[in-house]
Amino acid sequence: MSAGGGTKAIIAALLANAGIALAKFVGFIITGSSSMLAESVHSVADTSNQGLLLLGQKTSRRRATREHPFGFGRDRYFYSFIVALMLFSLGSAFAIYEAIHKLQHPEDLKSPIVAVIILVVAIILETFSFRTAIVESRKIKGDASWWQFIRQSRTPELPVVLLEDAGALFGLVFALFGVSLAVITEDARWDGIGTLMIGILLGVIAIILIIEMKSLLIGEGATPREFDQINEAVVGGRVERLIHIRTQYVGPDELLVAAKISLAPGLPLSDVAAEIDAAEGRIREAVPAARLIYLEPDLDRTSSVEPAPDSIAPGTA
Repeated sequence: MSAGGGTKAIIAALLANAGIALAKFVGFIITGSSSMLAESVHSVADTSNQGLLLLGQKTSRRRATREHPFGFGRDRYFYSFIVALMLFSLGSAFAIYEAIHKLQHPEDLKSPIVAVIILVVAIILETFSFRTAIVESRKIKGDASWWQFIRQSRTPELPVVLLEDAGALFGLVFALFGVSLAVITEDARWDGIGTLMIGILLGVIAIILIIEMKSLLIGEGATPREFDQINEAVVGGRVERLIHIRTQYVGPDELLVAAKISLAPGLPLSDVAAEIDAAEGRIREAVPAARLIYLEPDLDRTSSVEPAPDSIAPGTA
């Protein structure tokens, strides 16, 4: 993912959420709607989340040090994980708490038309933000499904923004549903039901993001497609076979490749070095993210036997 694409989606979401949060708080003060309050807190959390994602992008650009020789690329995973936790705690948990309170102690809404107008405007603004995230994601998604994109992406920002925006958009629809039915039926408990739906939705999204970001923090390897590309690229010249490989993303845009390769026997040291350099070049051309490559030459002692599947597995988490 290009940093520009991710940043564009984050900024669009930040501006939309900041404006929406202010409008929702005004709506809550006027109407007393629990759905509006839950959505207000949700939008504040989302605005803070975009700030954390931007902070992660900035800190990840720090130069490598002796203590951190592979750099700080995983800062982006760390801050994305914090975003997922905030979405769960400030978004889901608060909405469910407020919903239970509203269902136990229902209160009639005041000036519900104000809430409806604010929610409709918020839906329009959130749709713009969601559309930006979709457009930017399609640039790198390729032929993968949206679920595959979220599961397999090694760059955290776009999946996070994509799911956040989707949750915000559906949350607004649920809030509008609750407020509208509360007015139509004159039963304020519908407002609490709408709030509960928002809380459950945010909880599901947060759990998905927590699982994915935890996996990235622990360390994920090359995608199946990238592994196949590396496997094909490494063989050439006097490199006969890929014997063993391990990969890991040390940052969203930096893949570490460590492999043992089979070279033709009897090569002088200068030719071995040249073949390793050539193989590294082919790998980088096939997978530009493979910036850290360590190839160990060896003789193929099992040329007549197919390697076990796990001996060249991509090592993904």
